[in-house]
Amino acid sequence: MSKKNIILSIVFFLLCIGVALFFYVQNIHKDITTTLQEIHEPELREVSTLRKEKIELQQKTPFSLLILGVDKRDGDKGRSDTLLLLTVNPTSESIKMVSIPRDTYTEIIGLGIHDKINHAYAFGDIEMTVNTVENLLHVPIDYVVKIDMEGFQDIVDFVGGVDVVNETTFEVFGHTFLEGKIRLQGEQALDYVRMRKDDPQGDFGRQHRQKQVIQSLLKKGANFNLLLRHKELLLIIEENIQTNMTFEQMLDIQKDYKKSINTIETLTFEEGAGELKDGIWYYMMNENELKKISEEIKLHLEMH
Repeated sequence: MSKKNIILSIVFFLLCIGVALFFYVQNIHKDITTTLQEIHEPELREVSTLRKEKIELQQKTPFSLLILGVDKRDGDKGRSDTLLLLTVNPTSESIKMVSIPRDTYTEIIGLGIHDKINHAYAFGDIEMTVNTVENLLHVPIDYVVKIDMEGFQDIVDFVGGVDVVNETTFEVFGHTFLEGKIRLQGEQALDYVRMRKDDPQGDFGRQHRQKQVIQSLLKKGANFNLLLRHKELLLIIEENIQTNMTFEQMLDIQKDYKKSINTIETLTFEEGAGELKDGIWYYMMNENELKKISEEIKLHLEMH
């Protein structure tokens, strides 16, 4: 074969690859757009009442994201088993993450009563939960993602498991978790984050394990190779996730904010105390600690 024919063959091959990639990307875009239209919750407000104006992601404005891990129950919509607030600052390329104890005693906004914060979801779904968290922390919630905990294990399996450093050996639901670095598959990860009764730190120990798993998921979720199995991922997302983010906002975050994943600082509520009210156990926030964490979140959102 002449050099000319060899060059033409190579060019033709590259063109074929280019065309194939073009149609593959177009197909991915169409599938993603369809899925995100399904999980999008347009009824949630576009801008928090604690914001003076709508945030502009293209201008790399810091934003907050509330993750709700919902544990469904027979006969009702369930409770928000996990309440995790993340603030993302692209200038400092950092994330601050705070877990709100699910038994926190606070006002349920929209009902005019005080109860455990995780009951807000059962009373008024995502919107009441978001309003209640905002009222507690006095910071705006820009975006929210609701994840069904049963589907959470499918997400962990999809990324090939998560790596965590377990601080104490324990056994729960037939699984033994040894102290040290371990890799968890879907069902194991779900049991790992649910256990609290045998943890010497109680709910705080569980919060720490939840953060470990979410941090590992965030890092693995940035892997481009996962797009090669995009149909499987999109099916999991469609069945288990709801959010008020649009497709365009997700693209902006992926493009301009992804370096923030490399620095994640954990804030913790640990100075409060348990208290019985009418035979029910509640976690009562320490007001000074609550104010301190609220101010730190505002500072990270550049609201001062």
